[in-house]
Amino acid sequence: MTVLILAAIPLGNPGDASARLKESIESVEFVAAEDSRRFTRLCQDLGIRHQAKVISFFEGNEIERLDGLIEILESGKDLLVVTDAGMPGISDPGYRLAREAVERNIQIQVLPGPSAVTTALLLSGLPSATFCFDGFPPRTPGARLAWFSERAEEERTIIIFEAPHRLIESLGDMKSALGSDRKVAVCREMTKTYEEVARGTISEIIEWANSKEILGEITVVIEGYNPDLREYSDEEIVAKVLAREFAGELRKEAIVAVAKEIGVAKRIVFDVMVQQKDKIR
Repeated sequence: MTVLILAAIPLGNPGDASARLKESIESVEFVAAEDSRRFTRLCQDLGIRHQAKVISFFEGNEIERLDGLIEILESGKDLLVVTDAGMPGISDPGYRLAREAVERNIQIQVLPGPSAVTTALLLSGLPSATFCFDGFPPRTPGARLAWFSERAEEERTIIIFEAPHRLIESLGDMKSALGSDRKVAVCREMTKTYEEVARGTISEIIEWANSKEILGEITVVIEGYNPDLREYSDEEIVAKVLAREFAGELRKEAIVAVAKEIGVAKRIVFDVMVQQKDKIR
């Protein structure tokens, strides 16, 4: 049966390549590679040779290549898809091809292996029980700031990619949206000779980034929002109490419930309601 093979590629250290990856490279007739030169270099580093026809398959030509790659699969030939590093389809070409294969009942096989997302998560030392991956932030300043602002109260650990030449600007928008004390880790050149992990608050990492030239592949891990640290305005507290009253609770009950919800003494909520009584309609 024809198989679409999505294979994880080492992030930098060729020693992380799996035996199944090497076997697939040596046996398939067609390879869709994000960069044919880097694929050739990988084969050299692994000490293996391939006989496959290598087809260029990157973000800029992904859509126009789909029909041709599906034709290969429907002709009865297996197709191996590789990116420059990590797993195809994770902020790299591969998702659309996999979706098309599913719709055409073409078998998909994944060769698991290195992942920048999970590698950075573990290197960061930040909570890993729940996390989300959000790819690359927008490139333009306004859109990027809005993007981070939308994630300001995301309680899961957030993992993103960023280009080295945009890292400082991205950290600045992160500070504006998330605050200066949120913990982050910047993981650079993971598994490579010059691997580096910088950990600290956003302010500390901005200072670190400004002290040197940032080069290489960058993955950023951001501490999730802690709702216990949120400070509510008087207007927000009043709104919460009134919402509960509108739902049928007595004011005394609503005050107790809101105090418990936001983690403060009920006397604080009561005092706010007294102070704001002239504004309550």
